[in-house]
Amino acid sequence: MPRITPLPASEVTPDIQAAFDAHVNDYPGSRITNMKATLGRSLLSFQVYMQWYPLYEDVKKILGGRLAYLFAHAISEGSNCPLCTTFFRRIIIDNGEQPDNLQLTNHEQAVINFGSAIAVHKGEVPDDLYDPIAERYTEPELVVLVAFAGQMIATNVFNNVLDVTIDEYLYPYLPLTQQPQP
Repeated sequence: MPRITPLPASEVTPDIQAAFDAHVNDYPGSRITNMKATLGRSLLSFQVYMQWYPLYEDVKKILGGRLAYLFAHAISEGSNCPLCTTFFRRIIIDNGEQPDNLQLTNHEQAVINFGSAIAVHKGEVPDDLYDPIAERYTEPELVVLVAFAGQMIATNVFNNVLDVTIDEYLYPYLPLTQQPQP
């Protein structure tokens, strides 16, 4: 049960509705999820957290689409965030792969290990995980990757602290051991 319920449609103010509408229009395919509706209780909080989207676009330019969502999944899994992990499991599965049986190059594995380590070790990344990434990417690209990891972790923390309920559209993507009970 969530600690704070998503903002019901009956309580959405014109400012929040405008922010919701702008978000859905700016990012086709997006929706107002339980997390976003919960953030809707504070317009500024919603606006700040939705900056994840343009940052993610920059990550995709650096890593490519597939590695970007695998990076985000690794961070979410490292943060033990069921909601975000399931969100990225959906992307992985919808792209024809199984999250528990990914075929990765050494470089892809290094990026995933880096993202996971950022979350698991609260930013204290050992040199053996950082150095291969630093050798491949420029300083501006590293800043984007680390900033995105921080934004992803902030999203994970928000969902975990408030126990935001996983949206029903994500249920088919939950691991079998985590399927919701009727």
